[in-house]
Amino acid sequence: MDTRAITPARLASSVIAVPPLARDPRLELCPNENRKIVAYLEQGGITTLLYGGNAILYHMRPSEYEQLLHMLTDIAGPDTLVVPSVGPSFGVMMDQAEVLRDFDFPTAMVLPMRDVCDPAGIIAGIRRFAEVLEKPIVLYVKHDRWLPPQLIGKLYDSGLLSWIKYAVVRDDPAEDDYLREILSEVPGEIMVSGIGEQPAVVHLRDFELNSFTSGCVCINPRRSMAMLQAIQCGDFALAETIRTQFQPLEDLRNSINPIRVLHRAVELAEIAETGPMLPLLGELAPDDIPRVAAAAVHLRDLT
Repeated sequence: MDTRAITPARLASSVIAVPPLARDPRLELCPNENRKIVAYLEQGGITTLLYGGNAILYHMRPSEYEQLLHMLTDIAGPDTLVVPSVGPSFGVMMDQAEVLRDFDFPTAMVLPMRDVCDPAGIIAGIRRFAEVLEKPIVLYVKHDRWLPPQLIGKLYDSGLLSWIKYAVVRDDPAEDDYLREILSEVPGEIMVSGIGEQPAVVHLRDFELNSFTSGCVCINPRRSMAMLQAIQCGDFALAETIRTQFQPLEDLRNSINPIRVLHRAVELAEIAETGPMLPLLGELAPDDIPRVAAAAVHLRDLT
């Protein structure tokens, strides 16, 4: 596992894969199947993994967090950067900070929460977490106006931010005043587009963000990496072509449920046995499975 401090150049070197977390029928972590997912991504050129929403860490038992970290350390290759997530509640993230201190992960992402919190409290909680961890954190901006840009800038100025995952969904990603205001406070080289391939061309070309995260990269990592490289080379026509190749599966994620569809798509594409969903999320409806399977297999087979 790559444990070096994360630089903008390192961030730009890979699509940031956001994989599901495979579990066995008893809902226990399944190292062998998770290793298959990681190996498949690494073989496709991916060197950065982010375990967060798609891994359903929101609902993970705190008692299995240390086991998760040991597993991630064990299954990642020597050149692969792994970012685990914490939270979203303050008590959970502080307990997780104590566990994380015994590992060499260079950062951790704080999962966002909207209920029973406010901007000043969120900033205070992130500061406390970063101080205990003694490392800068990944800020996940998922909701419009969730944090004032000035407060995000103060976190950056304090040296508490490793990078920012920006995932506010817009009908038109080019029209985003909130993103522009955040970029007036922090450099684009520490921000990544956090909503998959679909807005990534606009975010990297027009806003000069540094890279992008993706769940569907787990189905075809080589095509997703080719899209990132096309954007970086200024070949936006090629990038747009690749973006449309990911759209059918992404449309199913948006219309059904992003996490449930990706979790099952990895299995239906015969990449790994992801096992049951972790409650409080349900399984795909039987009528949805053939559509997800067709889209996943089609995407997997593209070259």
